[in-house]
Amino acid sequence: MHDRHPESILHVDMDAFFASVEQRDDPSLRGLPVAVGAASGRGVVAAASYEARRFGVHSAMPMVQARRLCPDLVVVGHHFERYREVSRAVRAIFADVTPVVEPLSLDEAFLDVAGAVHLYGEPPVLGEWIRGRVRDELDLPCSVGVGPTKSVAKLLSGLAKPDGLLHWPAGEVVERLRPLDVSALWGAGPRTAERLRSFGLRTVGDVADADASVVQRIVGDVNGRQLHRLARGEDPRRVTPRQPARSVSAETTFDVDVDDPDELRRHVLRLAGSVGRRLRRQGIAGRTVTLKLRFDSFETVTRSTTRPTATDRTHDLVTAAGRLLADLRLERVRVRLVGVGVSNFGDGGGAEQLALVTDDVDTHRWGRVERVADRVAERFDGVDVSYAALLDDLAGEGPDPDLREEVAEDLRPQRPSPATRTTRTPHDP
Repeated sequence: MHDRHPESILHVDMDAFFASVEQRDDPSLRGLPVAVGAASGRGVVAAASYEARRFGVHSAMPMVQARRLCPDLVVVGHHFERYREVSRAVRAIFADVTPVVEPLSLDEAFLDVAGAVHLYGEPPVLGEWIRGRVRDELDLPCSVGVGPTKSVAKLLSGLAKPDGLLHWPAGEVVERLRPLDVSALWGAGPRTAERLRSFGLRTVGDVADADASVVQRIVGDVNGRQLHRLARGEDPRRVTPRQPARSVSAETTFDVDVDDPDELRRHVLRLAGSVGRRLRRQGIAGRTVTLKLRFDSFETVTRSTTRPTATDRTHDLVTAAGRLLADLRLERVRVRLVGVGVSNFGDGGGAEQLALVTDDVDTHRWGRVERVADRVAERFDGVDVSYAALLDDLAGEGPDPDLREEVAEDLRPQRPSPATRTTRTPHDP
């Protein structure tokens, strides 16, 4: 039996993924500062090319601000289905190396290559082979971090960007971590990092040398304990393949603030429909329904309710989210963003099982109606069967609102057909 390689964790991160896909598919965009997102006044940057990043443009930045920083910015709309398709192709490349893949999002994943080392070579060799295949087959850049733990591998992929690979031997990790800014620690966001600095903990070494109880008093028990261990190079977390979705949500930012309660209810209805379709497509159901609102003052509130059983039915989501909205008694409050989400997952079909147990005819009927509507939409592209209350909205609607999900079915590795695959192996140059 072989000993486990000390640096068998890889973190692969696609570089400026959405923007890189757009530049690949439209060669006229190559070399230009590109931002993916809505060009409207309320739009935000979903991704920025490295040419745009040189001007300070970054994801989640309001598009208005991005245009001010980079007057020549080229804004292109997003194509999420294309990104998902490319992501599946990337996952297929990973699957040729190891089955132990933990996706974090469409554009990044952890790989445990311990089982592949004795077949194909050292982890850095495998990392370079992955980078080569992604470049050759998909014409896209990615960066790879190779290390003994997940946190170190993720740190190194960031330091390797763009389009590079960085490897730290296990015996050198602690000393190499020490001089880095405290923000390099996974979980030390801007506020946490600033709080640590205010207490004199400016580097990773400072955190490692401090007593764990001190760090916990500064940033809380759980986060403090975790940061202290990471600063000392300790991270026992394993790569967990095919991690299930933690939440599925949809949200919309309005071009003009909405203060009409009826219009707000229609948006909640539409968002619940988007989430319901995604749940049924993935075969999952959730118990907790969350409503998110952001007012014109930028104050954000969330309200949640948990059902006794899991559901994937739009009707149930609409009912729950509608009640949460009504309980807020907003009247004419100006709203700039609304979102609906589902979490606390179980297996799909839970709502149908409840209907059979309770013999609730209306509930069972809603389930059948929604599944028929799903099949119609799947068979006839562009045809949407929805609530009558949305007929006016649908006349001018484009695709579904922005869908946000963490590690969902779309990310599971799916190999391309043999007819279109390149038969390259890790030994190939």
